[in-house]
Amino acid sequence: MTKKECANQSGICSKSAFSSLAARVIGAAAFLAHAGAALAQQAPESVPVVGIAALPRDLSPWGMFMSADTVVKAVIIILALASVVTWTVWVAKTIEVFLAKRRVRAALNSFASAASLAEVPGSRTGGPAADFREAAIAEIRLSADAMEKDGLKERIASRLERIEAAFGRRISRGTGVLATIGATAPFVGLFGTVWGIMNSFIGISKSHTTNLAIVAPGIAEALLATAFGLAAAIPAVVIYNMFARSIAGYRALLGDTSAEVLRLASRDLDRRGSIRTPMPTAAE
Repeated sequence: MTKKECANQSGICSKSAFSSLAARVIGAAAFLAHAGAALAQQAPESVPVVGIAALPRDLSPWGMFMSADTVVKAVIIILALASVVTWTVWVAKTIEVFLAKRRVRAALNSFASAASLAEVPGSRTGGPAADFREAAIAEIRLSADAMEKDGLKERIASRLERIEAAFGRRISRGTGVLATIGATAPFVGLFGTVWGIMNSFIGISKSHTTNLAIVAPGIAEALLATAFGLAAAIPAVVIYNMFARSIAGYRALLGDTSAEVLRLASRDLDRRGSIRTPMPTAAE
């Protein structure tokens, strides 16, 4: 073999080795590119961390509640309990006001159809009608020796007025909590919102990024507190206004019953010798 042929053979071998090395480098680069693409696809699935709390992947109301800050959770729990109280008061007071109105209407019809207090049967179940009748009879008995009828009528009216006011206060019990919930629940929810947004901005400063995907879940959790506040306040205000009108109607019925009792007492007093006539007892 000549020297020229050896040189040519060496060049071919060198080119073959270089081509093999280049193919390996290209294959390694392709592998690295494929691995990088795979990591890039897996990167969005990882949960970024804001401060010490991981961003939630479940943005349902329950998922946001479970991922919320402790203060925001406490605010939402308080508002949920306030909502439960609102609906409990609505059920209880609706039944109470309905039964009270029916009882007073029956008593008013009984007083309106009677000609004197002695004709009105005594009520053993209590209630405003029985108290009105007993108060009028008791005052007439205490004033049996009095000759001034106008003074006696004023004393009976005073007794009936106090009984009417007492039953009005009794029927209004429990409605004050509705007014409190309706007035304060939006502000309690707003406190939770402010606290949650503040934590979100603190998380932005710690993560050194302005990516909206980082701050959005925290703001959503904060706004959830506002939603609960409105959900607790709006029914409370509506139910309170409904009870205010219903209780006003009940007090009007009490006023009508009181006026009817006073008319019966005045009619008895205007009859000749009615003051000295024995009056029926409360049990009769």
